[in-house]
Amino acid sequence: MNLIDRIEAGELKKERSPVRVGDTVRAHIRIVEGEKERVQVFEGVVIRLHGGGARESITIRKVSFGVGVERIFPLNSPRLEKVEIIRHAKVRQAKLYFLRELRGKAARLKELKPKLDPTKKKKTRKKAARKKA
Repeated sequence: MNLIDRIEAGELKKERSPVRVGDTVRAHIRIVEGEKERVQVFEGVVIRLHGGGARESITIRKVSFGVGVERIFPLNSPRLEKVEIIRHAKVRQAKLYFLRELRGKAARLKELKPKLDPTKKKKTRKKAARKKA
């Protein structure tokens, strides 16, 4: 590990959500207005992951009042409080720039269903009905 990597290791956040391209996320950003400080939420689709280590960033795109808005967030910034993952989408590309040209329903991404844990047993309808009765 060289000197730059050691310095950057101290700048990394301890907790980080595993954000992927295609995820719909809510980014909570701390905004300073004069002496007041508040948290602003930016919700959209992650269209790009960029960089690595302390310089890693994500680009989030949303459509606000018919206008596409993209914002870049450094993942290790102290201003970025948390990134909530709302849903995962099935994507086959690393960068989703093609969403910029799409409008309306065409701009939707297919949602990825969470995988079922094979160790857990499924409840059947009969068992659930018996518990209610």
